[in-house]
Amino acid sequence: MTRGKTAVVGAATHGIGECPGESSLEMAATAGLKALLDAGVELSEVDALFICLPDDMFAGLSLAEHLGVHPKFTDCNRTGGSAPVSHLITAAAMLEAGEIDVALLAYGSNQRSSGGKLSTPARPSPYEAPYRPLFPASGYALAAARHMHEFGTTREDLAAVAVAARQWANRNPEAFATGDLTIDDCLASRMITSPLSKSDFCLVTDGAAAIVLTRSDRARDSRPKAVSLLGAAAATSHHHITSMPDLTMTAASESGPRAMQQAGISPSDVDVVQLYDAFTINTILFLEDLGFCAKGEGGSLVSSGAIAPGGTLPVNTNGGGLSCVHPGMYGLFAIVESVRQLRGDAASPIPGAEIALAHTNGGTLSSQATAIFGLAA
Repeated sequence: MTRGKTAVVGAATHGIGECPGESSLEMAATAGLKALLDAGVELSEVDALFICLPDDMFAGLSLAEHLGVHPKFTDCNRTGGSAPVSHLITAAAMLEAGEIDVALLAYGSNQRSSGGKLSTPARPSPYEAPYRPLFPASGYALAAARHMHEFGTTREDLAAVAVAARQWANRNPEAFATGDLTIDDCLASRMITSPLSKSDFCLVTDGAAAIVLTRSDRARDSRPKAVSLLGAAAATSHHHITSMPDLTMTAASESGPRAMQQAGISPSDVDVVQLYDAFTINTILFLEDLGFCAKGEGGSLVSSGAIAPGGTLPVNTNGGGLSCVHPGMYGLFAIVESVRQLRGDAASPIPGAEIALAHTNGGTLSSQATAIFGLAA
């Protein structure tokens, strides 16, 4: 992928929190139409669809039919929450090669209003199932426990991640979970799978998001400020947690450096960071693996207040999956918030932000994908 050859020209969300009466497909389609309106692009111009839904393995075909379009290409590759960046990589490559002109990337889920539980076809491995883990939470708890054992990370450090996310959410009218949240509140919350308590878990919400991607030469004519894709990379280290080589090291340590090399930047150049915080330990692991601090120092970094409003490294400025939205797969919402930050129309815009990083996670710390965005200038 060539730096800056493609750009996001439209971004939108829909139905965040609760969206009763709409199917996942209807929600994704509505978000897609909103993103096209934001971009000033006609539906008839879309010639590629990238989507995965929690309840439809043929989501690309379903979305094409629902929207009444006849795309050249559809992709519903599923890697869990990292899928949108995988889609982004494929779409950018096809755009650069001239195979397509306008790509619509969408996701939607009504998991809260349709039942209130995580909707996923994934299951523990046959080797894990006899121990009756809470899937996928117990896998993340293993990673948290190992990080505590090796580096002295504490439950207070985990709580600092949740508190920072809530502080950002309190500034975001779209966020589902708002109100006061303290370190003591987190420590007192119900233990679910040790050492993770309720406050360490992401939300279960409805929600949809979409972006429109095109070549940068076409983007110059788009209505809003275009946001260039500077670099993107993915890496997979395992599927089930029992096959994870090192519980404290994720494949973000591979995807992040490759994406930054493409973008021609280092971690110190990033102004705002959006991380897939399905659990509080994710934020700590990814900050380390992406190079924002050394391995083992993530706990002290988040407890310093650096990632909270007013801190030196704004992280999950919409409230993240912990306090804003988490409809099964959060990845596309991290991308949308990155775009909004650089366009200056986020709920809590970071002054002067020019480079944003969105990092996504799929499976049980299994699939990692990193995207870096910058202002077209």
